[in-house]
Amino acid sequence: MTRLIGRRQLRPPATRSRSGLRGERGSSSVEFALGASLLFMVVFGIIAMMFALYSYNVVSESAREGTRYAIVRGSACHFASACPASQADIQTYVKNLGFPAINPNKLTAATAWAAYPAGGTCTPNAGCNNPGNQVTVTVSYQFPVVIPFVPSRTLSMSSTAAMVISQ
Repeated sequence: MTRLIGRRQLRPPATRSRSGLRGERGSSSVEFALGASLLFMVVFGIIAMMFALYSYNVVSESAREGTRYAIVRGSACHFASACPASQADIQTYVKNLGFPAINPNKLTAATAWAAYPAGGTCTPNAGCNNPGNQVTVTVSYQFPVVIPFVPSRTLSMSSTAAMVISQ
């Protein structure tokens, strides 16, 4: 049934719903879901990369702190504990620095002593932990990267610090 109003005919509402508008129902929900998932993936990816930068800063600071710990605990130190410092002492110290959001089980510290300025490597028991010699601490960390919809990966981070033993 059509009505005539002026020169136009009005279609009943049932006929209007059968037009091409029916196929577009729910399209805004699908577009929002796709757009929001892409947006959240980018936002969480940026957050994950900021955690990676923070972790690298912690790794480099841990290397400096481990080296500072080693240079004041040479063969001539006067502390009651961990004197002179061994590689195990430095590893324990670096792992127990207590930086938040860092898994200390994935943190490793390697220490090397060298006769300074000649540069030959040796062990602390051979007299290389004397004042005036050099100690080098390398800290490594395995950072797990977790971004939604992206396969998980691990970033290897490493930092080295070297200083001359003071006591």
